[in-house]
Amino acid sequence: MRVFCILSDHRAFWSKSPAMHNAVLKRHAIEGIYLPFCVADGRLPDAVRGIRALNITGANVTVPYKESVVPLLDSCSEEATAVGAVNTILNLDDKLIGENTDVGGFMDALGSLGYDLAGKAALVIGTGGAARAVVHGLKKMGANMILVAGRDSAKARRLAWQLDCLDVSFEQLWDYDDIVANLVVNTTTISIPGEDFLIDDLARTSHIVECELVFDINYGRTRNLWQTFAEGRGAQFVDGISMLAHQARRSFYLWTGLEVPAEEFLEALEENS
Repeated sequence: MRVFCILSDHRAFWSKSPAMHNAVLKRHAIEGIYLPFCVADGRLPDAVRGIRALNITGANVTVPYKESVVPLLDSCSEEATAVGAVNTILNLDDKLIGENTDVGGFMDALGSLGYDLAGKAALVIGTGGAARAVVHGLKKMGANMILVAGRDSAKARRLAWQLDCLDVSFEQLWDYDDIVANLVVNTTTISIPGEDFLIDDLARTSHIVECELVFDINYGRTRNLWQTFAEGRGAQFVDGISMLAHQARRSFYLWTGLEVPAEEFLEALEENS
């Protein structure tokens, strides 16, 4: 019996990953189970040691641990190292290897829309591990300019310096002249109106123009302020369900060696919605 899991805080129990992966494991007759693990603040080192001690085959890592898990692993892939964040752990011969399938998952999801980034400007909202993966993906896809904005302007500045892009403060988005962003990507956990007044104000009053596509990496939000943001600008809107499926396909391959189409993961999500 192979055991897989997702590491998060209380949000582990909100994730659709367990139902999705368990459906795909069953479809391919793999004897295994994927479980949600809620890791209390300060207990991440214990949880990582548990992966090795319990011989867990692989794990996904999500907010708030994608960056803080990095130094707890034996090694990281070149991409995970470049991004500075890990969302997938492979337990191989008692060595824990960090990978980042968010980069490829985001690129696959954006590519499936047929959206061409060449020569275009992108604005990334957020400064965490998901933002790092998205910025890395945008650079690989040929974005002409990438702006990063976050509540913590110092963290946004540091991320921009590390990944060779530009930072912009929330105040600039509110107060400056029009800022061109053909693609806007929300990597924060905030999507529902009323959750965070700063994000609400940003979506409602920011001076962002020439927007063509708004990509919210969250999923399953029936009331989505980023969708309203997109509609107000005549832009296309997509949520993160496709990215979830594509990054899951990549993680599944690392753990099992099986190439499963993203469509199977999307079907599993629909069956368990």
